[in-house]
Amino acid sequence: MDNGIPRPETAVITRTDCPCCGARVEGLDGRYACALCGWVNHWTQGHHELHHAEENTEQRPAPPLTSSGGAP
Repeated sequence: MDNGIPRPETAVITRTDCPCCGARVEGLDGRYACALCGWVNHWTQGHHELHHAEENTEQRPAPPLTSSGGAP
């Protein structure tokens, strides 16, 4: 819950205008990034608090490293 309002089960697509170049941008729950000029709003400006890592139920193990030290 966030301020007494239940958090939606899924992310909501939101829209706004980029304050730098005026392009229409879409984001998830009020978090935006403009592909035209590179503007990104601060993560605290979203509509809901972000989940904590402990709440992530979709964690997957990291891929195995190759002999070069990178993922396959």
